[in-house]
Amino acid sequence: MGQEISGTTFSASDAAEFVRRLANETALLRQWLDAGRMSSGGPLVGCELEAWLVDRDMNPAPVNREFLAHLDDPASSPELAKFNVEFNTDPVRLTGAILTDLERQLDRILTKARRAGDALDVNVLLIGILPTLQDAQLIPGNLSELNRYRALNEQVLMSRMGQPVRLNITGRQPLVSVHHDVMLEAATTSFQLHWQVPAADVAAYYHALLMASAAIVAAGANSPFLFGHDLWAETRIPLFEQAIPVGGYQSAARGPLHRVGFGTGWIRRSIGEVFDENLQHFPVLLPQLFDLDIAGFAHLRLHNGTIWRWNRPLIGFDEDGTPHIRLEHRVMPAGPSVPDMVANAAFLFGLVESLASDSREPSVQFAEVRDNFYLAARNGLNARLVWRGEHVLASS
Repeated sequence: MGQEISGTTFSASDAAEFVRRLANETALLRQWLDAGRMSSGGPLVGCELEAWLVDRDMNPAPVNREFLAHLDDPASSPELAKFNVEFNTDPVRLTGAILTDLERQLDRILTKARRAGDALDVNVLLIGILPTLQDAQLIPGNLSELNRYRALNEQVLMSRMGQPVRLNITGRQPLVSVHHDVMLEAATTSFQLHWQVPAADVAAYYHALLMASAAIVAAGANSPFLFGHDLWAETRIPLFEQAIPVGGYQSAARGPLHRVGFGTGWIRRSIGEVFDENLQHFPVLLPQLFDLDIAGFAHLRLHNGTIWRWNRPLIGFDEDGTPHIRLEHRVMPAGPSVPDMVANAAFLFGLVESLASDSREPSVQFAEVRDNFYLAARNGLNARLVWRGEHVLASS
């Protein structure tokens, strides 16, 4: 779950001190990665499932505070909009009966969630974009009552000097929408896998996840419609990328950097390079200061949480307090059912394990892998991808 913050306004001195602490924590992470001090635990997998609350007519029901009070589950939380919620599973070892364990956890969570919904006459629905969602429902009045969401909204608009967010998706039926807030992000929900692997193997698995993303989004796509427009096979991808239009600094080597995107290239030595990029190229959005030890990486974790790569490295902690790296795979949409999501996860596990054995130093071009991802998001299983030097249909 995302970090909550104590306030919504920040001073220039807050921002300067945050950057100083962020730099120190990033340097410490690199030192610990180089010295082999990060966890060798894993592989472990946990899930983050975002869902819609809908009324009897399948329209968004902005009641997540009341819903969560009935649910009474510390592993569940509000999402950006009042009609979205997030559920989290316990991490399980990636071996043996993991698919059965995963299915049981998700079934248990959703059974309890639907009972909580019954008390409010609402249902819990799983899909990447709710087809009945109307543009007029994405308003600040439907923003969840958490400081981090209000602050994010204010800081994004401030960084844009008041310029509105303009959505422009060229699909089968082109769509343009203009917002003076970040609520477009609330139109997307996903099924995210958090994959912890030993620190020595992170580079290989990170590269494998990037390479696998095109096939995963093609197989799992379920969100072609937004505001009644038929757009991409998985419209979540362009929608989320345009919903938070606050980029990073222009990079001579990488070109324009975007806070939501596929990434900029292969890592060369260490996953710490991604956190270096965060520090060097992305302005701080939420300069909340924490009175915590540097080894808690609080500022680094908060800053990293405002940069939404489709495959994002995260810092967490083992039960004994040892810091670990886990990889958050954000490509798959929520739903439409538990068996669908578990099947998509099984496909991902097998494909990544196959690719990870020889992907520490990928032989394919990063641009080719990135292009595959967007072609698959646009065309689904009908996409023509480049795979091992050949042009193939995603469905094959």
